[in-house]
Amino acid sequence: MDEINNLNVSSSELDLDLPNIEDYLPSESIQEPHSKLRMRDLLDISPTLTEAAGAIVDDSFTRCFKSNSPEPWNWNIYLFPLWCFGVVFRYGILFPLRVIVLTVGWIIFLATYIPVHFLLKGHDKLRKRLERGLVELLCSFFVASWTGVVKYHGPRPSMRPKQVFVANHTSMIDFIVLEQMMAFAVIMQKHPGWVGLLQTTILDSLGCIWFNRSEATDREIVAKKLREHVNGADNNPLLIFPEGTCVNNHYTVMFKKGAFELGCTVCPIAIKYNKIFVDAFWNSRRQSFTMHLLQLMTSWAVVCDVWYLEPQNLKPGETPIEFAERVRDIISVRAGLKKVPWDGYLKYSRPSPKLRERKQQTFAETVLRSLEE
Repeated sequence: MDEINNLNVSSSELDLDLPNIEDYLPSESIQEPHSKLRMRDLLDISPTLTEAAGAIVDDSFTRCFKSNSPEPWNWNIYLFPLWCFGVVFRYGILFPLRVIVLTVGWIIFLATYIPVHFLLKGHDKLRKRLERGLVELLCSFFVASWTGVVKYHGPRPSMRPKQVFVANHTSMIDFIVLEQMMAFAVIMQKHPGWVGLLQTTILDSLGCIWFNRSEATDREIVAKKLREHVNGADNNPLLIFPEGTCVNNHYTVMFKKGAFELGCTVCPIAIKYNKIFVDAFWNSRRQSFTMHLLQLMTSWAVVCDVWYLEPQNLKPGETPIEFAERVRDIISVRAGLKKVPWDGYLKYSRPSPKLRERKQQTFAETVLRSLEE
């Protein structure tokens, strides 16, 4: 009996938190409701319930940014010892060796990069060429520290004016995987910590362009820098991830049109990771990039394919948005990714209060109409 009373008290407390339907209706529309809500009345508002249930069941937006946990295979007494051996081997042997490889790479890079950067100030062409080669070398050490197995398809990119490279985006390691083959100048979000230090020092020498999503004025500045960069004959090839955020390598979200209204040739790159050993998707909201690298370095290997696809140009009568969608189609088909009609930047925003209130008012009006019948 006491349990029932407790439940009644809890229910009454919950009722205080429930929204009042009448708060969302004009006062003249409120009439005395019936004393009892029948099942028929509930069914009459089923379109609203159907819409809500559909949003929960078929949430294609949230699925773009979810990491899929691997299926457990150590489920019996025969497989569990093998799994334990694998854990010990990866963390006790592979990981220390990979740390040594990455440390040696950094020592070689810094011992060479610092003299080149400061002693060849008057020889810009030679300095830039050497710096490009050193950045490619450092990225190769990073890939080696994951035991990266990367297969490149198609002709290697070349330095030409009036061209821009675009690729689907799964993790910041996309840049490293592509950079070890060709020193790109990339447009990228500013990051804190040691990644931000690399951005403002080493990567600045490649002509990379940084932006901050929270700064509205950054868009105009970045657009101007993009046009200046693609028109420079001696600049490194420009690499853009037009999705603007990391997606889990199962989907592609809408491409931003900025890369497609520069009046230059667009060279698509498709990247597809094989998740047999590790999921390369970086969920920046749940994991720092340092922890993401540790996850890769303690896995068996990072396996991926990279396709350099046929260059594309804007067709007569085609808008930049249509051009962006056409290139997204090409990348999605080649990498086997599903297209979804979402803006990736919605990941960083919340629904407008006005939108919520409008939905609540519509629902309230539907309920009242059901009660008045």
